[in-house]
Amino acid sequence: MLASGVTQAAERPAERPIVIAHRGASGLLPEHTIAAYTRAIDDGADFIEPDLVPTRDGVLVARHENEISGTTDVAARPEFADRKATKTIDGAAVSGWFTEDFTLAELKTLRTRERLPELRGTANDGRFEIPTLDEIIALAKARGVGIYPETKHPSYFAAIGLPLEKMLVAALDAAGWRDADAPVFIQSFEVDNLKQLNTMTGVRLIQLVAAEGGPADGARQSYAEMLTPEGLKAVAAYADGIGPEKTLVIPRGADMRLAAPTRLVSAAHAAGLKVHPWTFRAENYFLPADHRTGDDPRAHGDLLGEIRAYLATGIDGLFSDFTAEAVAAR
Repeated sequence: MLASGVTQAAERPAERPIVIAHRGASGLLPEHTIAAYTRAIDDGADFIEPDLVPTRDGVLVARHENEISGTTDVAARPEFADRKATKTIDGAAVSGWFTEDFTLAELKTLRTRERLPELRGTANDGRFEIPTLDEIIALAKARGVGIYPETKHPSYFAAIGLPLEKMLVAALDAAGWRDADAPVFIQSFEVDNLKQLNTMTGVRLIQLVAAEGGPADGARQSYAEMLTPEGLKAVAAYADGIGPEKTLVIPRGADMRLAAPTRLVSAAHAAGLKVHPWTFRAENYFLPADHRTGDDPRAHGDLLGEIRAYLATGIDGLFSDFTAEAVAAR
């Protein structure tokens, strides 16, 4: 039998699923730019999502990774050639240029580029700068939407003296966003930093979960173990929801078509957790076989149909690179 509080939560009337603009309208414009966030807001996003990494001088900026050669022009900038390095991030050797080796002023001289040029082209390369968290908050407040920041590699940054949690909470506090009514979700693939954040702020927290592997901080054995009934109950002790890789909600069969949904959504709801799967993209390359159009991996297929299949499982929100399509499907 469920605890009474969990039963009451499960019996509340369902809220409209939220649309989270994954790195902004990143299917249309270079990800994590003010232009991409603005387009997503124009297209109806409820939340815009910045992945957060720090600069050397302790400012949070939005980049998918702290290694930035794939999303900026840093490799072509001779003045920064000597900053190239190889580091161990979450147990893997990574070579390139890293935000923690640059001041904010230096990063602001760089210009962004498309992370998936083979699918999305390069027409907008060189047009935009890297935004700070404060700039993203200002945009969100001005336009009346929420933010859904991800703390990237938090245990790595804590180990090098740049812990993300204090910087993030200070920015949210300055915005007046301190409790569960704030238009904020903080997400992480790690566990211990979410537990720490749970003692520092009242805003909602989301445990990200991948289809394979486990948290980089080693706090739990595997993501699969976290999705058992006992595992979900443990997550509910410090977080308000889970952000699962979407195949954990509806897997793909051997023919790469959508198969029958799992029971993850109902199990998470029974534990009192929201479910926000990731990531919905329009290109055939990312779609299940039964929602593709033709054979060109760059062509756009039936993203609305895929999203509607997931909405039918009772999810509470979703991450999409294409905000307008997600809003239309909802």
